[in-house]
Amino acid sequence: MYKRLHDAINTNDHDLIMKTIEEVMRPDVVISTPLPIKATGVDAFKEVFTVLGKAFPDLHIAVEDEIREGDKVACRTKVTGTHLGEYLGVAPTGKTITYNEIFIFRLVDERIAQTWGVVDFAAQLRQLGLLQFPPA
Repeated sequence: MYKRLHDAINTNDHDLIMKTIEEVMRPDVVISTPLPIKATGVDAFKEVFTVLGKAFPDLHIAVEDEIREGDKVACRTKVTGTHLGEYLGVAPTGKTITYNEIFIFRLVDERIAQTWGVVDFAAQLRQLGLLQFPPA
């Protein structure tokens, strides 16, 4: 079901993504995300992908590693997208960015009940021109 979610996200079809989120997630899913999201439950995940879809309309998630044990699945992903909409208060830059994420999904009855995400925001901000590292 998390593969179905990634596949839906990669279509960039907002309606399909929202429908798939409802189907693969429990209504009371607990979302741990670094994004400033006000919603809870399944609506929180919908809000995350509404924000990302507007900011990066060609968003693509490639699963590079997947580990499943017991009721948990861990995915290491590479995310690519072109910054064509506002993101975290940043006006569109037209830049294509690539960054890494690690997500853990806890499953109950083969539906996502909880997620934890670690997103490489430093890579995002650096590629958007908002963060610079001192020369080595």
